[in-house]
Amino acid sequence: MDHHQKDGLAGAVREALLHAVTHLEPSLMARLDWMYRETMSATEALGPDDGKKDRYEASLEVLAMIRENLAIADATGLPMCQDTGMVVAFVEMGPDVQLSMQEIGEALDSGIALAVRDGFFRNSVVLDPVFDRENTRTNLPAVVHWFPKNSGGLTIRMMLKGFGSENCSALAMLNPTAGVETVLSTILDMVRNAGGKPCPPIVLGVGLGGTAERALLLSKKALLREVGSVHPDPRYARLEQQLFDSIQGLHIGPGGFGGPLTALAVAVEYEPTHIAGLPVGVSISCWADRTAVVQWGGAQ
Repeated sequence: MDHHQKDGLAGAVREALLHAVTHLEPSLMARLDWMYRETMSATEALGPDDGKKDRYEASLEVLAMIRENLAIADATGLPMCQDTGMVVAFVEMGPDVQLSMQEIGEALDSGIALAVRDGFFRNSVVLDPVFDRENTRTNLPAVVHWFPKNSGGLTIRMMLKGFGSENCSALAMLNPTAGVETVLSTILDMVRNAGGKPCPPIVLGVGLGGTAERALLLSKKALLREVGSVHPDPRYARLEQQLFDSIQGLHIGPGGFGGPLTALAVAVEYEPTHIAGLPVGVSISCWADRTAVVQWGGAQ
């Protein structure tokens, strides 16, 4: 066992999570700025007696408070939101990794516990979901998904997943004859039913194909993509844009107040599925789509 490498990896995880809990990625910040400007313009264009004016002004106030929270987090090092989430990690191990899965898992746990302690995270994880619900006071265990990769070292992609939005996750098992329009309407119904509960504005992750559990896993993976990135398959890129535009038309708005814009980004991932089905999984993140990446060992 290489204690030096293990401690170094734990430290890298700690630093990545401390940054994620206080700073959003630049592309997401740019989307928030865009939404603020567009909402302000739409609000100013309304007449004083327009029935939408109160809703738009409330939405603008929500966006202003988000910006204020982010500025406070940047200045003080305190979390941008009181729900510091549950850590979800996607761990990709290449052939250059010199630590075992057990050692990586232990380093990951150690780094998370250190970040929780040093970053004033809220203690948000319970050991038993039904009966005792005893708080672990470390935010452990994390939810960890392991994957091999063909080259390079270790890549750990993490998110701090708040549960206001997590509770709005959804799964639909469509018939294989369902076309694009049915997929679109199904996802829009999921977002409409979520309404203001996931603390919009939202980032939407969609997983298509696989099995029931794989569709939901793909939707989580989609949330780890850089905000604003476009799917390499032009068909799925169009689907992302269609969803993005259609969600704005729901007029849920920031805070659920009914403003003109709701979605900050939409990402879709897919994989092969059975001839008899079309699984559709949806994961929603609130505006605080807090992600972090740790690269460790080997050529990445």
